[in-house]
Amino acid sequence: MSFPNVRLRRLRKSGKIRELLEEVRLSPKDLICPIFVQEDLKSKIQGSSMPGMERLSLGDVVSEVNSIADLKIPAVMVFGIPSHKDEHGTSAFIQNGIVQKTIAEIRKNLGNDIVIMSDVCLCQYTSSGHCGLVRGDKIDNDSSLETLAKVAVSQAQAGVDVVSPSAMMDGQVKAIRQGLDDAGFTDVAIMSHSAKHRSSLYSPFKDMAHSAPQFGDRKTYQLPYTNPKEAMREVETDIQEGVDIVMIKPALAYLDLISMTKSKFNVPIAAYSVSGEYALVKAAAMAGYIDEKEVTLEILTAIKRAGADMIVTYFSKGAAKTLAER
Repeated sequence: MSFPNVRLRRLRKSGKIRELLEEVRLSPKDLICPIFVQEDLKSKIQGSSMPGMERLSLGDVVSEVNSIADLKIPAVMVFGIPSHKDEHGTSAFIQNGIVQKTIAEIRKNLGNDIVIMSDVCLCQYTSSGHCGLVRGDKIDNDSSLETLAKVAVSQAQAGVDVVSPSAMMDGQVKAIRQGLDDAGFTDVAIMSHSAKHRSSLYSPFKDMAHSAPQFGDRKTYQLPYTNPKEAMREVETDIQEGVDIVMIKPALAYLDLISMTKSKFNVPIAAYSVSGEYALVKAAAMAGYIDEKEVTLEILTAIKRAGADMIVTYFSKGAAKTLAER
């Protein structure tokens, strides 16, 4: 029996044929754009560790979010940089905190034209720089839960759509869900940083958000990158506690975990392409070694191909512009 010659190149011979056969299609609708808003800042300033990213003043927020919405990006994630830090993380949950004012300003001016997400953590707000409250010589898990729930409720009161706990405290989803429900915010969703790994790729973010720990490290509460089974247990625990969306973080070096999560669980999956991934691409592009636009789309498509339903990325605006051009 004879067979015709198989030539898969026939399916690649023109741009339109290649477009017709695309198996994974990246869209601006897949993206979530982070924004950094700094309290008492007069006007926006460039972040030296993350070229192209800015720390915004409150007065810059509406213009910036409008530009994001105009690119058909459906969501922003708000990170706050307060002017005051203390051992209790007070600035994270006060009514006139920088994140709370930012959420209210976006909601007032854009209504429901964009999804507002917000980080729920304490590292930017505590004098220790840790994601939970310090008691003695350790990060105290249980006392941190009450504070994280207060942060989430304060953000819900300001008008947030989705709270995104990133502290990696055991039980944080359950505590936040209970706090939101008790306060009447049953419609506010939780997107947990379920499998957040202890990674050196966060370093530019720590500089940008002024959130580096002042002592020790985060190994006792963030996941080791050596333990994929443990990562799946973290994801499963968040699902059991009532999470709405799980997240794998970082993204690019953890594509296997995104794929494993997609295979094991029927739940929406976010992936966070973190600051170090962004900075590495930016550095290589600035040195002339790579085409930033091409590499950005390749990376984000790979993350989606692995199983992510949505991607938090500092490349959001640039990627959306490139996709619009094409």
